[in-house]
Amino acid sequence: MKTKFKSGILLASAILLFAQCSSPKTESSEEMATEESTAMKTPSLTLLWETPAELITNESVLFDPSSGNLYVSTIGGMDPLEKDGKGSIAIVSTAGEILNPAWVTGLNAPKGMAISEGKLYVTDIDEFVEIDIASATISNKWKVEGAQFLNDVAAHNGTVYFTDMNTGKVHTYAEGSISTISEGNSSINGIAVANDGTIYGLDASGLKKWNADGTTTIVNSTVTGGDGLIILGDGNFVASRWQGEIWFASADGETNMLDTKAAESNTADIGYNPAEKVVYVPTFFKNKVAAYKLDY
Repeated sequence: MKTKFKSGILLASAILLFAQCSSPKTESSEEMATEESTAMKTPSLTLLWETPAELITNESVLFDPSSGNLYVSTIGGMDPLEKDGKGSIAIVSTAGEILNPAWVTGLNAPKGMAISEGKLYVTDIDEFVEIDIASATISNKWKVEGAQFLNDVAAHNGTVYFTDMNTGKVHTYAEGSISTISEGNSSINGIAVANDGTIYGLDASGLKKWNADGTTTIVNSTVTGGDGLIILGDGNFVASRWQGEIWFASADGETNMLDTKAAESNTADIGYNPAEKVVYVPTFFKNKVAAYKLDY
């Protein structure tokens, strides 16, 4: 009995000693796993496909969850302010196939787009254009007073928001009426609206949001002069710069995920498929749309 008792004590002591010696290794492993996990979360873009170079001066891409296709606005010429009637909207599949290069024609230099209540809304220099999606026809046009360079568009709960880069204004369209809700936004371009109705925009000051009282707060001051804007949620955004950059941005910092300036490939008004986490990039003078998988 004594021998067995002593053996039991020795066995228990050995187990305790082994556990104590193993603890530092376990903590070290956990730290390494945390470091690896953090490293894996560095935002990145991986090229999936490119269309043929047949979308002449394409400025904006919009993913339509209803049809599963992409709308692409094409200026058709070299001048984004020329009223030459060459502008159109193309339809491209999410596999990169150009399904219809001239789905809607008769525009000048179409840029930003948004979908609201069965209509596709497009900015066209100094006009705000409504396209009936079902019939693929232009159903209305509004000349915006004082407009010079209408650009990006976003929609939320029946209201459509759009920017004028040259005048620094943000306009809204609702129930047949256009109003101005914000002024003094230097070189305002990209605009997006969160699910809770908060408006975000890109101008010379960076990425900013509009407060309930109409004032604005800078979210990120590094990504200035942005073009397309995507709200990812949880305080994270993707923003493009026309010159050839795409950034992952938040209040905590930013990461330049793509730089195509050396290739002279622009990154204009980007689109996004949230279910697949795919960013669609109009390359402007390269005349093609490129798709990238977003990992973050």
